[in-house]
Amino acid sequence: MKQRIQTILEQLNTGLIEREEPIRLALLSALSGEHLLLIGEPGTAKSVLARKLHLAFKDGEYFERLLTKFSVPEELFGPLSIKALENDSYLRLTDRYLPAASIAFIDEIFKANSAILNALLTILNEREFDNGDARVKVPLVSVIAASNELPSDEGLAALYDRFLCRYQVEPVSAQHFSSLLQLQDKPVMLADNQLFTKLELKHIQTQAEKINLPDEVLTFLADLRDFMQQKQIYVSDRRWRKVIKLLKVAAFTNAQSSVSIWDCYLLQHCLWQTPEQRQLIIDWYHTQVGMNGTVNLKTLDKLTLTWEHVLQQDQDSKVQQVDNKNRLLFINRQGEISTDKITQVKRTRDGDPLYLAPPDQEDRSNNSLGYTPEELKHQFFDDRYQQTHINGQWVHFNQYIADPENCYIEEYTNEPCMMAKKHSIAFIEGRLKETGNLAEDIVQLQQNLHQQHATLEQVIGQHLWLLDDFAKLASSSLNKAIAQTETLLSRLQAVMNSYQQLPRL
Repeated sequence: MKQRIQTILEQLNTGLIEREEPIRLALLSALSGEHLLLIGEPGTAKSVLARKLHLAFKDGEYFERLLTKFSVPEELFGPLSIKALENDSYLRLTDRYLPAASIAFIDEIFKANSAILNALLTILNEREFDNGDARVKVPLVSVIAASNELPSDEGLAALYDRFLCRYQVEPVSAQHFSSLLQLQDKPVMLADNQLFTKLELKHIQTQAEKINLPDEVLTFLADLRDFMQQKQIYVSDRRWRKVIKLLKVAAFTNAQSSVSIWDCYLLQHCLWQTPEQRQLIIDWYHTQVGMNGTVNLKTLDKLTLTWEHVLQQDQDSKVQQVDNKNRLLFINRQGEISTDKITQVKRTRDGDPLYLAPPDQEDRSNNSLGYTPEELKHQFFDDRYQQTHINGQWVHFNQYIADPENCYIEEYTNEPCMMAKKHSIAFIEGRLKETGNLAEDIVQLQQNLHQQHATLEQVIGQHLWLLDDFAKLASSSLNKAIAQTETLLSRLQAVMNSYQQLPRL
């Protein structure tokens, strides 16, 4: 089947310039039972894509319509049956209209008015059409819609959400403009047995349901959902479910047994609300390439940074020194090592010693200024005998200042005398074991990245749904990831070397 689809894609691309990606997206959407929205200026081959897509299917009709704000339901769903009206029945003649088509192209889709909208939504989502009093199944495979601009009316949000795949069509680049001018129409040459039937479409979608969704892809999608929420890009739960279906169909038709991270590159066409957001998704994707499950560069970088901080704490850890009698040591104001935690110093002012007022004073410290001998003598001692009355006794000035209790003493808390902490061998070996385990995780990731790089061309070189230049982009992303693992290993080795050099007991 893969070779068959490859041939179909090649044929559908005949006569087109720079339309390989939307052609692939259109066919993948159809095989998945989904719809494609093309955003772009008139004259960019949007309708041509739809007509070519119809050529890949054996059964069913093609329908095409341009909507205006004046469009009426009859233009899409068919005229009312006059005979039915005569019998009081409200039936439409749907042959050659949207309810009878397998592939349809609706230009200026967002011009749809309320009279059209409800029936159109039902056809797009449920593949059903209310005709009279009966709801009938329709053979619709896929709709390609086009618009020059995104919908601005909130009433069109539901219609916008029905298109799982979205693609902005640009005019042909200057590089290929000359080829465009010389382009000749060529018919699509597909044999009858190469075309898809309804039964084959059902088979593809049924078999795709059996495709495995590995843990690494589930983790990738969960991380992507978090990223989209951080960027405030709304993606409905229904859209996430449809994304899985699309990825599984892509994997099955590409002859894979499971969805891969590479397939998830297609999500750039499924999750944006505005074209500018597509680049955000692409950039985020490339930061995740080569990641495996929960062990990824982001996690490993955080763990390495944590160990760098832990190392710094271990290097900065200190303990207080003790003397040979196991007494704690301190450094006093003179810079001398002492066992005294507190140092008492007699206060002075301008070289004069300071004293406290007699005990009967409420504030003996003179508002922390103290008293010089002259101030003390003048304020509290008589001039003739130089005495003062304390606790019922006369005390001479010389006796007063000779008493240590009356000196103005200031206490200083000495700084602990610290030294670098010495660690036990068991402690250091424990640290080395834990950092060694992290280094092994980084090496394992690095090996996975090298393995993916080695098989890159084989895995995605002939991928049906990814452009040929994707392998180059993926290779570049893998090389960057490998370089990041080298940096992480270098940082972690520096941490381990530093632990080897810590002071030991």
